[in-house]
Amino acid sequence: MLIDKLVSVKRVTYDRALATDGVEAYDFVGPYVKDLGSILRLDAVAAEGLKIGADPMGGSGLAYWEPIAEEYGLDITVTNDSRDPTFAFMTVDKDGKIRMDCSSPYAMAGLIALRDRFDIAFGNDPDFDRHGIVTSASGLLNPNHYLSVAVDYLFRTREEWKDAAVGKTVVTSSMLDRVAEGLDKPIFEVPVGFKWFVSPLLKGTCAFGGEESAGASFVRLDGSPWTTDKDGIIMNLLAAEITAVTGRDPGELYAELEKNHGAPVYRRSDAPATNKQKAAFRKLTPDAVNTETLAGDRITATMTHAPGNGEPIGGLKVCTKNGWFAARPSGTEEIYKIYAESFRDEAHLATIEEEAKAIVNTIFED
Repeated sequence: MLIDKLVSVKRVTYDRALATDGVEAYDFVGPYVKDLGSILRLDAVAAEGLKIGADPMGGSGLAYWEPIAEEYGLDITVTNDSRDPTFAFMTVDKDGKIRMDCSSPYAMAGLIALRDRFDIAFGNDPDFDRHGIVTSASGLLNPNHYLSVAVDYLFRTREEWKDAAVGKTVVTSSMLDRVAEGLDKPIFEVPVGFKWFVSPLLKGTCAFGGEESAGASFVRLDGSPWTTDKDGIIMNLLAAEITAVTGRDPGELYAELEKNHGAPVYRRSDAPATNKQKAAFRKLTPDAVNTETLAGDRITATMTHAPGNGEPIGGLKVCTKNGWFAARPSGTEEIYKIYAESFRDEAHLATIEEEAKAIVNTIFED
């Protein structure tokens, strides 16, 4: 078919397709919009009269914001209604390339520049499964920071969630662990990939699932399932609910969490690895780490399987009281990824990263 330039592909007109037996129109927007009241307290947002900015970034949720505003009486301004498939309206990322990354200050520069016009603003990637939160006082929130604020707020205000756990991936900030401990809630830690939250969200054993790359979802007010995939719309509207109910900027709320739980420094970096070296990650066991300390602290946990569900994490995670690192091979490039976090400072983080590479290199040599 490609050889003959698709000439052999049979086509019909749009009108004829709609008239075909078995084809019927379905409203994907309306039912979703009407059901948002079962998961969010949008009446509080309306009552507070918040001015909200939304940048769909040319994505699939563009048609949702106007119905949401009308249904719940919200003051939402769509700051960019472009439908350009080339995404020429985007500001470029730090390397000059176009990326629809709603957690990047470069990609979100247009909305950040408008932040003084709104009490809260947000953007989404094109398929709307990720979120980027912008506040007038704090600018674009770090994804890990916002997840921490979301968990703290949700588990304090959703009375029906009872003993449900906080779900996170192994490379998401340990601030979530500390917040959960402060709330006396269990942590359910899984490998990278939102698929691991499907069963817990359906069963209600997890009320929230989040990952460091700005993806998350949570259950309804009554604890029943909402969705088992990431939902950028509800995470955006949650930021508006938090602002309306608490009367505070989510960035300010994160600063309060740091006062109570410490101020982590988090970074993801890459290091070279051949395909043979990448394959070595699949054979790892916790015994492969032959040191008792990391960046001056005693190692408290070494894992190759996630503690929440016992599934392989595809690499290695090493934890101490004051920090951790995780190393995982790339599936497409000759590199491995290092995720690291320190609850001390930048210098401590750099030491964790340096020693992480030394540990991984020892594994490669073996």
